[in-house]
Amino acid sequence: AAVAELFVCGRRALGGRRKIRILRSWMASLQRQDSSARDDAPSAKKCRKLLPSLKTKKPQDLVLVIGTGVSAAVAPQVPALKSWKGLIQALLDAANDFDLLEEEENKRFQKSLREDKNLVHVAHDLIQKLSPRTSNVRSTFFKDCLYEVFDDLESKMDDVGKHLLQSVLKLMENGTLVLTTNFDNLVEIYGAHQGTQLESLDLTDEKKVLEWAQEKRRLSVLHIHGVYTNPSGIVLHPLGYQNVLRNTEVMREIQKLYENKAFVFLGCGRTVEDTTFQSLFLEAVRNKSDLEHFMLVRRDDVDEFKKLRENMLDKGIKVISYGDNYYDLPEYLERLTNTICSLGRQGESNVDNRYKNGPLTANSQGQRMETDEAIKLGR
Repeated sequence: AAVAELFVCGRRALGGRRKIRILRSWMASLQRQDSSARDDAPSAKKCRKLLPSLKTKKPQDLVLVIGTGVSAAVAPQVPALKSWKGLIQALLDAANDFDLLEEEENKRFQKSLREDKNLVHVAHDLIQKLSPRTSNVRSTFFKDCLYEVFDDLESKMDDVGKHLLQSVLKLMENGTLVLTTNFDNLVEIYGAHQGTQLESLDLTDEKKVLEWAQEKRRLSVLHIHGVYTNPSGIVLHPLGYQNVLRNTEVMREIQKLYENKAFVFLGCGRTVEDTTFQSLFLEAVRNKSDLEHFMLVRRDDVDEFKKLRENMLDKGIKVISYGDNYYDLPEYLERLTNTICSLGRQGESNVDNRYKNGPLTANSQGQRMETDEAIKLGR
């Protein structure tokens, strides 16, 4: 009986060990499967690094240039915001809705759009058609068509677009100047929602343009083609703003900005080729080799991106990829804005700490200048 009992106990022990081995083997198999699944899963998205020469700028060192790409991202349901072609088509549709064009005239404009003729000339001809023959008459159908095209923009802004404008507004509030080639006032609308009143400027007001260039109107957006809320200020050709071009003081201040600050082109496909932009900023700049500007673009086509980067670098503009998709831009700009604004605040804090002991005397100023020089020399 004792031998039989011992035999049974042995079998039980062997069975227990076998179960343990099976259990361990099963757990190891599960771990291998889990590891394999992790390897097959898409890797976490890697954020684009911020370029050192850009992220070390202060907000007041920058001029932000906003193009159609930003407006199209903010209100993607409005075709007129996506391109010149979209805008002209929307104006044509509005003019036809109001019975302002004869059938033959409409066909002629539509043909010009299809053939991709000079869109600025097409827009100019359409504006002329919708405007009075004499310039001293304020009444114009063009104004009605503009208001129809840009009606209720506020309700058409989406959350991704607001995320983008949040960074734009933060930069402005910290000293960055903003100009745009767009006719819409989406930046100003967003600012008002956040409790910040932004002013829309156009080139018809030389005094305000001068003050903007002198950084006295930082909470103003300069619309170099005009803004739809002031149709008389819309210009599509340098002849439309001869008052500014002939004002040497205004032009000198505007061009000093391009020579001394870093322009950041945002949503700008061909802004550098824009005749208005060239007349204001590029034509009088002599030492283009000394410039350092930046253009944020989507890197979807590698060859096109490489070609653009090479062409722009010759003009003193560094082309930077913010990502492969449009939706990468808000996150990239937010990181860039936070970095730049934090550096700006550190700089102000350092200045405050240096001079908090009262006004400079001749003696203390000399001592501080000596200290500054010692710091520069590493002593």
